[in-house]
Amino acid sequence: MTIDFVREILPILLSFAVVVITLPFLIPLLRRLKFGQTEREDGPQSHLSKTGTPTMGGIAILLGLLVPSLFYLRSCPEIIPILIMTIGFGVIGFIDDMIKVVKKQSDGLSPLQKMALQFLLTGGFLVYYFLVEKKEAIVHIPFTDYAFTMPVWLFCIFVFFVVLGTVNGTNLTDGLDGLVSEVTVVVAVFFIIVTRNAAPGMEPMSGLMFGGLMGFLLFNSHPARVFMGDTGSLAIGGWLSSMCILLYDPLLIIIVGLIYLIEVISDILQVGYFKLTHGKRIFKMAPIHHHFELCGMSEVQIGTAFTVITVFMCLLGLLSHPAGLTF
Repeated sequence: MTIDFVREILPILLSFAVVVITLPFLIPLLRRLKFGQTEREDGPQSHLSKTGTPTMGGIAILLGLLVPSLFYLRSCPEIIPILIMTIGFGVIGFIDDMIKVVKKQSDGLSPLQKMALQFLLTGGFLVYYFLVEKKEAIVHIPFTDYAFTMPVWLFCIFVFFVVLGTVNGTNLTDGLDGLVSEVTVVVAVFFIIVTRNAAPGMEPMSGLMFGGLMGFLLFNSHPARVFMGDTGSLAIGGWLSSMCILLYDPLLIIIVGLIYLIEVISDILQVGYFKLTHGKRIFKMAPIHHHFELCGMSEVQIGTAFTVITVFMCLLGLLSHPAGLTF
């Protein structure tokens, strides 16, 4: 195995350095601006103590991705659509966070506003996908060598479903100290392995995400000194969904992103059941990590359990992908 230092190791180091250098300056600035977290009154009571903790730390993650990526745009143009989706969803999250901190409430953009912006960005990605990247509407079936071509109109609908589902999944997972960061670090390692074999020009974006989140975890692990906010969690969703789509493997998200999927499904089930039964609940609270909290598990225990599950799912993902076992 030959390691490409410039494409595989350097992005990790650069992104890590940018985030670690940025956050010690960003956190005090966020405190001075009073850009603190506003916790839901109906959420776990233990979370009320987090109110006022600086949020929007995802700005540092975005800088950790954007600044080093500028050195790779010419040699690795394959990262451009991933960068567009990652930074684009990060900007949507930033707008959402700004509204929250200015109004001092737990809700930012309205669901319709957020959906409209996400649709617009995903539509732009599809235009780039077909007209610039000249990609095809291909979907690989995990655990097989089979891939099929979908009608373009159906593929576009499918992509909207994949992207919006993934982005909302990563957003919902960001509910405990370090949770979405820990899970996504494992997923990033998976993509470092896969892209070095299946799409060499894309691996810098995997390394950048890994390094950035490792740096962020130094400040976000329990007890968190800063939260990433929607700025970071939506950016992670944009990164993950675009990586899988460009690899012709969007169904991989079901495997390596199982935790995000479970979080979304638990929230949908809870809301749907609540409405159908006029007030009854399946879980003590949704998304599901709050249910485990109310069952007595600590944030650290939940984060560890979800990360371990993701490790095993990513190993399964390596078995499912043709390039996964070629080191």
